[in-house]
Amino acid sequence: MGASGSKTRGLWPFASSAAGGGGAEGPGGQQALARPRGARAATPFVFTRRGSMYYDEDGDLAHEFYEETIVTKNGRKRAKLKRIHKNLIPQGIVKLEHPRIHVDFPVIICEV
Repeated sequence: MGASGSKTRGLWPFASSAAGGGGAEGPGGQQALARPRGARAATPFVFTRRGSMYYDEDGDLAHEFYEETIVTKNGRKRAKLKRIHKNLIPQGIVKLEHPRIHVDFPVIICEV
């Protein structure tokens, strides 16, 4: 849920110039970063993400909003919480405090 992996071939921003996608081999058989080319140059870091929270009509920010409703059943009054789905505005793009490495970055960071 929510993973942003690449689904198509050939549009990988970190791909090497070698055909077949075997990876960029540097000196000594070690992987090297692909060189940025033209306007489609990509960085392996992610600086923003899509926010997961919403604003309500009052300007409050939260993941979920509920309102209290009074239900009368068999002469008894009972309070229930009803989830609000309407009139919520998505938070939008959120800047990350520390840059993250992109999920499609093809270099092994740590070997065990």
